[in-house]
Amino acid sequence: MGNPIAWFDLTSKNAATSRAFYSEIFGWNIDVDPQMGYGMVDTGASEGIPGGIGENPDADPALVAYIVVEDAEATLKQIEAQGGRREVPPYEIPGIGTMATFKDPDGITVGLWQR
Repeated sequence: MGNPIAWFDLTSKNAATSRAFYSEIFGWNIDVDPQMGYGMVDTGASEGIPGGIGENPDADPALVAYIVVEDAEATLKQIEAQGGRREVPPYEIPGIGTMATFKDPDGITVGLWQR
């Protein structure tokens, strides 16, 4: 079996507007952590992929899927050997896991999630 997608991250220039939009259209409950400014999405469904909505006014809006891997650093080396490039090196979220992002050969940003 291949590596599943574990998380989605929607980055917006105006997170409050994006949260209201997705909440209204899809019925999502979004719990915003005021310190992080990040909204955890609760779809209310037993299926699907969890995720969140954050804000970065200096970045292009994006939707990034995070793929589960055993070793983020080793996977980034494979990605680079196949024509991709690392964007954000692996960093630990204490008690949760390790994240990293890369760009594929077409320039699409994709995330890695190491548990």
